[in-house]
Amino acid sequence: MALERGRLLIVDDEILIRQGIKHYVNWEQEGFEIVGEAAHGQEALDLIEVVKPDFIITDIVMPIMDGEELTRIVKEKYPHIEVIVLSSFGDFDYVRSTFQNGVLDYILKPKLDAESLLAVLRKMKKRLPARKIDEEEALNTFVANAVRKMLSGYEVEHSLKLTDRFLHRKYCLVSVEQRDGTGELSSAVKTWINSGLSEQGYICFITDNILLINGDNFKALHSFLENTVAIKYNLQLIVSGEFEDFMQIGKIYKEEILKLIKCSFYFPDIPVLTVQHLHITVTELEKFHLDWFINEFKCKRFDSAFAYLEDHVAAISSMYTLDVYEYKSFFSNIIFNITILLSNMEYEIHSLEQSKYVYLKGIEEANSAEEVVKKLECFLRDTKTVINTVKTKPENVNIKNIIAYMNEHYREPLTLTNVAQHFHFNPSYLSSYFSTHMKEGFSEYLNRVRIEEASKLLVAGTAPISEISGIVGYSDHSYFCKVFKKMTGLSPSQFRRRQWVEKS
Repeated sequence: MALERGRLLIVDDEILIRQGIKHYVNWEQEGFEIVGEAAHGQEALDLIEVVKPDFIITDIVMPIMDGEELTRIVKEKYPHIEVIVLSSFGDFDYVRSTFQNGVLDYILKPKLDAESLLAVLRKMKKRLPARKIDEEEALNTFVANAVRKMLSGYEVEHSLKLTDRFLHRKYCLVSVEQRDGTGELSSAVKTWINSGLSEQGYICFITDNILLINGDNFKALHSFLENTVAIKYNLQLIVSGEFEDFMQIGKIYKEEILKLIKCSFYFPDIPVLTVQHLHITVTELEKFHLDWFINEFKCKRFDSAFAYLEDHVAAISSMYTLDVYEYKSFFSNIIFNITILLSNMEYEIHSLEQSKYVYLKGIEEANSAEEVVKKLECFLRDTKTVINTVKTKPENVNIKNIIAYMNEHYREPLTLTNVAQHFHFNPSYLSSYFSTHMKEGFSEYLNRVRIEEASKLLVAGTAPISEISGIVGYSDHSYFCKVFKKMTGLSPSQFRRRQWVEKS
């Protein structure tokens, strides 16, 4: 018989605090065992009957049920359980009230360290009656610790003690993951799984999210895991193949479980994932031709660009051998490229620019390929809205409207910039757009209109040439004369004399 370790339950809504406490100390060596953890008081109360703690280490300020309320209920229902409070400097009023409810001690979070926590726990442990644990329980702990070391890659010396706990010839490993990616399993879930498997005739040990299962009928095991365990808690279970050599645990974990965990990103809808699912033939993925995609976009052949992208997304999403980081990077790069392309093409992308970072963050945090694809689909819907918005499509402004505007306002100090502003264009885009549709540049057309009108005025009347140049929109008389001669081959005065001679 051996002395039982002090059983600790950690309660804190910050997972980093819980993880820190778990790893501060070699609890086993110090004579303690962490039997569970909870994110708030109500979850802790649900666990007490299951894990039967001797000590509760609890935060004060937590959602749903805070540490003050938890302490009051614990000391009423379980007066033998000792409570240690963790608090910040500003929580003293709360701490004072917990002492009234029976808290034994408190520790300030900023001063939390291994020695101070151990000192309090040792003091508390002296108050516990000396209890014993039988050999079977000690053996279970011994095997569980050995399994934990083997999963971490340590070699463990074989002994009969490691295997005489098991009744059956075969083993398998199971990784249990929350489908929503919310983190570690609660102690309540672990306990339920353990008891459920025991009722089915299996023996299992739980280490974090890993089960070592010993049994014979693994076909029935798969059915139970898929139809009961996975459904009840919305879990995805990753199951190794059967093996008979207990000492192969580390190898099976590394070569099967870890590989399946990586691949599970591509199989979110399969509740029980096994190596059999990886026998699907994966064809070599054709490289995505980004230059071609960009050119299609620039030429505004959006349908073909989007169709090509969607085909590639479907192909890449079935490539379960592809590194998840590489997979996500492809989608992030596509979003960046499309945003830059639309900006360069002078579309109004203010709203798209803002939502872009939401999609990028969603892709980074996605727990499955399916989630990533949905983020891209949402982004592409927003992209198509930008493309199809009349205000932002220069093609929807008829070139005739621009010409009519120039013909009406040529007498004014008209420039490419102010015409572009009038029609909500970027000046460089208007210049390109105008040349494409008119086969001559903006300035050439404006000069032609002005010189044609000046020619009419030179023939029709006797107004001074300097006055005519101002009438048709030229503020610089010498520049007017230069442009006039370039377009007609004659100076304004020569043109006027020739017209008068021909009339007489």
